[in-house]
Amino acid sequence: MRIAARVRVLVIGVIVYILVYMSFIKSEDPEVLRRLKRIEDQVNKIAIEIKNQKVREAVVEHKITNKTEVKKYPKSLLFKSWGTELTEEEQMEAERQFQQFGYNVFLSNRLPLNRTIPDTRDIRCATKSYPKDLPTISVILIYFNEALSVIKRAIHSITDKTPAHLLKEIILVDDYSSFEDLQLALDEYIDLFNKDNPGLIKKVRHKRHMGLAKARVSGWEEATGQVVAILDAHIEVHKEWAEPLLARIKADRTVVLSPVFDKVLFDTLEVKKYNARAHAFDWNLWCMYESFRPEWYKNKDPSEPGKSPSVMGILVAERQFLGEIGVLDEGMTIYGGENVELGIRVWLCGGSIEVVPCSKIAHIERAHKPYSPDLRKPMIRNALRVAEIWLDEYKSNVNIAWNLPLKNHGLDIGDVSERKQLRNKLKCKPFKWYLENVYPLLDTWKDIIGYGALNNDLKEKFCVDQGPVPGSVPILYGCHYYKPQHCYYNRNGEIYIGGIKSHTYNSNRCLMDPGSGKTPALHDCKNAKVKGLSIYWDFSQGNAIKNRNTNRCLEISQGEDSYYHLILQTCTGQKWTIQHVIKDF
Repeated sequence: MRIAARVRVLVIGVIVYILVYMSFIKSEDPEVLRRLKRIEDQVNKIAIEIKNQKVREAVVEHKITNKTEVKKYPKSLLFKSWGTELTEEEQMEAERQFQQFGYNVFLSNRLPLNRTIPDTRDIRCATKSYPKDLPTISVILIYFNEALSVIKRAIHSITDKTPAHLLKEIILVDDYSSFEDLQLALDEYIDLFNKDNPGLIKKVRHKRHMGLAKARVSGWEEATGQVVAILDAHIEVHKEWAEPLLARIKADRTVVLSPVFDKVLFDTLEVKKYNARAHAFDWNLWCMYESFRPEWYKNKDPSEPGKSPSVMGILVAERQFLGEIGVLDEGMTIYGGENVELGIRVWLCGGSIEVVPCSKIAHIERAHKPYSPDLRKPMIRNALRVAEIWLDEYKSNVNIAWNLPLKNHGLDIGDVSERKQLRNKLKCKPFKWYLENVYPLLDTWKDIIGYGALNNDLKEKFCVDQGPVPGSVPILYGCHYYKPQHCYYNRNGEIYIGGIKSHTYNSNRCLMDPGSGKTPALHDCKNAKVKGLSIYWDFSQGNAIKNRNTNRCLEISQGEDSYYHLILQTCTGQKWTIQHVIKDF
């Protein structure tokens, strides 16, 4: 009750009290005295409540009036477009949680668990009808040190937006989380939830941290539904997310599916629409989005499923079929490459992959991954493992992509014999078939014969470097062996500097002799070919680099500033060495 209303009640109470008191002032009737005392107590109680309410409102008013307009963490990504209304104490708590989780837990804890998110599907999706006798689905949520409110919201969205007769169970797979509220507090929540829905939520907890691949396998092993949906725990599902997936699997049990992921901003938790795209990868075996095949666009119906070369972390498949083809490779560690491995294996071993636009899931994209700040080592290790099992004569491309030697790279990829036996058992196709029929946009790099850092014998601690970007002038710089210094020499004489592209629709940057002046340049290779520019060089390991058109050599010379620079001049016999050699040249 507001203060004004309570004041009115207080005034009326006082009047009644006075009238009763005047009427019975001389009365000694016990009942009259009890009634009078009761009225007095009620009036006093209201007076106290009014006083307390005034204090509370004064505190709130003081808090609003004196809130800080200064960002305590001006460089934090969290407060770039959010949080100006918070006090300093609230900012401190929000930033602490942000660093711990990589997204806005402070805000998540204050949002409804059943919040409404926008329906971002194509309008044609709402008009589609699906068979009534669809298979049942087990939803597997994988997490490691996730925010409890985020997990709860995922559960609520799934139970609210999945038909009860289709939802077999929700399986929470905890990959050995250390946060306290993911123990007893989550268990109590599950017990309370299961009182009204017996056995609906199950929990699997690893006794040590085992990584994404094993966590997904653990969920698959626990599942009893006909279909499994293996999801991250930081998601919310959209309306009718399950029906189009289940209908597609009912029609073809060998298809592995992915919904379309809308992006949940890490700071405001606002849902941003993403359109359907294929899931692909580069030669680092790092996943990426890419266009569908041309025929999908010719159909002019963005609500229809599209073929995809690979699958990202979220996937939906018939449970038994996924088991038949080997689920996921449990030899993969921590994070990276496990989804690409599955995608390649599905296509080579009798299945296919599709993205289903009418199934949508909102997915929180972290600003950073606090549980593993440096993923480079497990990603390289996993990529090499995939290459050894599946890529056949193209496995060296993974070494090229990561700038590793072809032999003795020093990384233990684990025992691959069991997965190779699985490949033989399933009679899987060669990877060349995959490149020709599934992913022809992936460049084969068949002409690369040398790669890595490029050194001159006069200054061996300095390497050819792409220089400032944007820019087109290569430089000589102290060797650090990262991407700006990655160079590539191919059979036709091109020298790429500053990395190499994995796809045929991209172009590399070629070393060029402009024909005048002494300064070498970098130019888009495809454009240079059209223009007939001087981008072809004769080079053999340990010898000169000489332009075929101008007959000038790439060399180094000390300038007036006493620094050494890359120059083009009449050849003086300087020698160059590239870091890794695929074939002697």
